[in-house]
Amino acid sequence: MKLRPLHDKVLVKRTEEDETSSGGIILSAAAKEKPSQGEVIAVGPGKKLESGDLVPVNVKAGDTVIFGQYGGNEVKLDGEDYLILSESDIFGVIE
Repeated sequence: MKLRPLHDKVLVKRTEEDETSSGGIILSAAAKEKPSQGEVIAVGPGKKLESGDLVPVNVKAGDTVIFGQYGGNEVKLDGEDYLILSESDIFGVIE
């Protein structure tokens, strides 16, 4: 199944973070927070202004992004968990 986000929405797959803390302690699944970074899978065409102009989204498929831990809406597609975010929910791109 393919999903094409609308407007300025971005489809992101969260990336798994290390299971070991910086001090070497192994974290249980219950102790881990949801990852706040992920890979962009698909992007919408952009936001349409009142003037009718289209402002394209500043990220592209394949980018690794940082976003708020509780932002967006979770969806499940073909058994995989994804997140749909507005472009404004993304804090930055990891280069």
